[in-house]
Amino acid sequence: MSSLGTPAPQKGATRGFIARIAAVEDGAILKTVFFAMLAGAAWVLASDYFDLNAMQPGDMAVAPGDPLLPAVDRPEIDPDNPAYRPLEQITTPPEQLAEPLSIELVGGGVLMLSGTIVPGAATRFADEIERRGGYVETVALNSPGGSVEDALVIGRLIRENGFSTAVGDGALCGSSCPLVLAGGVDRIVSDNAAVGVHQIYAGAGGDEVGSAQAMSDAQTVSARIARYLEEMGIDPLVWINAMETPPDRLYFLTMDEMEQTRLAALS
Repeated sequence: MSSLGTPAPQKGATRGFIARIAAVEDGAILKTVFFAMLAGAAWVLASDYFDLNAMQPGDMAVAPGDPLLPAVDRPEIDPDNPAYRPLEQITTPPEQLAEPLSIELVGGGVLMLSGTIVPGAATRFADEIERRGGYVETVALNSPGGSVEDALVIGRLIRENGFSTAVGDGALCGSSCPLVLAGGVDRIVSDNAAVGVHQIYAGAGGDEVGSAQAMSDAQTVSARIARYLEEMGIDPLVWINAMETPPDRLYFLTMDEMEQTRLAALS
């Protein structure tokens, strides 16, 4: 035993552990850290939802489902920088954004998706692509989001068909809509558009079993989203911003953030 009371074999084991850690590739370490963050953020997501459900209606500034949610507080925000006031750039009336998703071929190879992604929207989108997909080159988005499941399916269909995606001047792509944006082979966002993300908003039971199931569901869906983004060639770390943002707010992504995570390029 050494003078510090540490057996020599234990020192050797420690050196061996350090050597094994040093041999791990940086990418593997980053991926492990990311998924640890994902699990922690999913727990916060579920906890925030339970707190939100406990509020009375008057306690919330904006109820989830409002198509124009306010921006979440960010310490780095410069109030004089228009990049941090994206809601001012949205020109579509809120009542139009709140309508169920409309799908319209507007000419020039552009298929416009406008409104809320309601359950079943992916089936309607698939039917439209089957009928008129040969005319489509770009899917334009103007949506406050909605069903995550439908957004993931629409995004995959867009990628499978080789379409581009775009968010044009005055348009909003919020909540689950950026998952559709991610499906484009090329992804263009106007510097006069708004792209925002927030936590998944899902129902939960009031008892302990329901709460545990809601937390499990949140973790599962968050992991699926991260894997989907990685498959689309987008840095899944972009979704950390969503998991840190309550469902009654939006984290509006800056152009720098979208370019750095490969979610989109400037138009």
